[in-house]
Amino acid sequence: MAVLNVLCVSTEDFARNLGKRTDDRDVESYIYKEIRNEQSDALTFLRPRKHPERIRPLLAALDIADAGIIQVQRIDATLGEVLVASAVAGLRNGIVVIEPEEGGWVDPDQLSTIIKQAGLNGWTIMSTVDVHAIRDYAWNILDTKRKNSVNSTKAPLAIPVDQNFSVKGVGLVAIGTVQTGVVNKHDNLVTAPGKDTGVVRSLQVMDDDVDVASAGDRVGVAIRNMKENALSRGTILTRPEDIENIMVHSSSSVQIETAPFQKRSIEQGTVVHASIDLQFVVGRCKEVGERIHIDWDAPLLIRNGASRRLILSQLDAGSMRILGHVTDIQAN
Repeated sequence: MAVLNVLCVSTEDFARNLGKRTDDRDVESYIYKEIRNEQSDALTFLRPRKHPERIRPLLAALDIADAGIIQVQRIDATLGEVLVASAVAGLRNGIVVIEPEEGGWVDPDQLSTIIKQAGLNGWTIMSTVDVHAIRDYAWNILDTKRKNSVNSTKAPLAIPVDQNFSVKGVGLVAIGTVQTGVVNKHDNLVTAPGKDTGVVRSLQVMDDDVDVASAGDRVGVAIRNMKENALSRGTILTRPEDIENIMVHSSSSVQIETAPFQKRSIEQGTVVHASIDLQFVVGRCKEVGERIHIDWDAPLLIRNGASRRLILSQLDAGSMRILGHVTDIQAN
C-alpha cells in the first residue's frame, strides 16, 4: 500500500467529503482508499484542529505532509499564516480551493498574488469544489512520489512517535508515521533519546495487519520488551545500527531563512519554538549574529540528511507566528 499525507486546512464538512474520519485528536485524519493498478493506495487528509487558536496542530500536520489542500472562504491573516507555513515547510504541491462563505467573495487575482508572494508558485487555484479533481491531483503526486522514492531497506529508519499506550496481552504500542526507511515485523528497535530497546511484535497500517511498513505509512507498532515510560510524543524509533544518524541537541548554532511577510527580527533573549518530527521544543536565543545560538529547554532530535525542515515560530508574535526555517544547524 502506498500512502500520501496531505495537509487539509478546511471546515469539517469539506474534509468529510474527501475521506472517512478515523482520528479526531489535535490533527484529524480523513482517509480515502482505492484499488489502483491492482493494489490498495490511500490518501490521508490531515486537518489541524483549533487553528488559528493554536499553531502546534498545523505544524504537526506539516511535519508529515507531502502536499496541501486549503479551502479559502475569505482572505485574512489566518489564510496568510497557513500559506506561509506551507511554504516554509517546503510543500511544493498543493491546491487552493475557493469556496467563499455565504454572502462573501474571494478575489482570485488577489489570492493568486498572495500565493506567489508566500512562495507557493507551484500551487493550483481551483475556483469550484471538485472532490474528484482534488483526489486525482493527489493521486498524481503519490504516483510521482512512488517513482522518485529512494527509500529502501537500507535507508535509516525514523518513526517519530505521535502517541503511545499499553494494551493488555500485547504490550507497548506506538503510533506514528514512518518518515524514512522501512520497518519489519521482528525488527529490533531503539529510541532516541533514551536508547531504550525492544522488538517489533506486530505492525498495523490503516487498521490492517502487515509485515512491513515504509515511508509515508501511518503505522501502529506493538513493541515487546520495551519499558512503558520509554516513549513520549516526538520520541524517534529507529534501528540500533541507525541510532548514530540522530543527533541530540541541547544547544544549537543555526542559520535561518526568514519567512515571507515576517518583519520581526530575532534578537538576544528571543524565545522561539522549534518544530520537526512532531517535536515542539522551546529555545532561547543567546547570541545573534551571522549565526544564531539557541539553548533548548529539552533535547532536540535532528536526523542527518532529513528532508523535513526545522521550522521556528514565536507564539507571541501576533498574526504572523512563523519566523522561518533553519537552513543549517550544528550542535554546540
